[in-house]
Amino acid sequence: MAERTELGEVPFTLAACSEMVFRELPVVDRVKRIWELGFQVEIWDWTKHDIKALAATGAAFSSMTGYVTGALADDEGADALIRTAKQSIPVAKELGIPRLNLHGTGLDGHGLPMKPSDVVTGAMWMKAKDTLDRIADLGVQAGLTFVLENLNTAVDHPGVPFAKAEDCLALVAAVNHPSLRLMLDLYDAQIGEGNLIDLCRKALPFVGEIQVADVPGRHEPGTGEINFSAIAKALAEMGYRGTIGLEAWPAGDDELALERFRAAFSVPTALVAH
Repeated sequence: MAERTELGEVPFTLAACSEMVFRELPVVDRVKRIWELGFQVEIWDWTKHDIKALAATGAAFSSMTGYVTGALADDEGADALIRTAKQSIPVAKELGIPRLNLHGTGLDGHGLPMKPSDVVTGAMWMKAKDTLDRIADLGVQAGLTFVLENLNTAVDHPGVPFAKAEDCLALVAAVNHPSLRLMLDLYDAQIGEGNLIDLCRKALPFVGEIQVADVPGRHEPGTGEINFSAIAKALAEMGYRGTIGLEAWPAGDDELALERFRAAFSVPTALVAH
């Protein structure tokens, strides 16, 4: 059932990244606060968390990073990705997390690629597709979905291969398996590609989750140039009813950031029944 707000209804499941809001609190308390405010919870590197303590919060978790090390497009990196993805699966199951997030290559603590690539060759595309075929098989065995996230190379993640949403969509479509979907990050896509509503429409059959933050600054909706109200209405009209996650640094007050996020994805009631 859609959540009702003063602006209409929220036909999506909303989530917030616990790595980015309420940072003055311990992580477990962040998770509790996000959940109390009516949002599911995203985490990043599970190796840095007390998993049993997170599970004890009773919160619903939307996604987490689904590997520890590795890359898509070389033999050594692919083997590491598969190995650490296997290690991530029991953690996801303990927390009830349905989606495990992947990138074109492993990222360091600053979001920079462990193995930068200035050029992506045809052989790298083929290897990436093969690696993702293996990942999809893992997802089937585990009953979970792996999601490949687009990034941006202009501001936050220079040198990451397969960064554009167009690249990630091409790989996910080539594998064409329900256990591998797209984590469509609209913040990164606005920086790297733009044309967000058409991008959503094109990607929709392969989307596992959508993530958002405004541009510039990577703050909550309403602080930058993206018309999230128009995007929310378009997604509702397209029939999307999945998860939208806030992966943003609050511009000021954390609760206000979450309120702005909820308001941005409230749509007229008539669209919810569309």
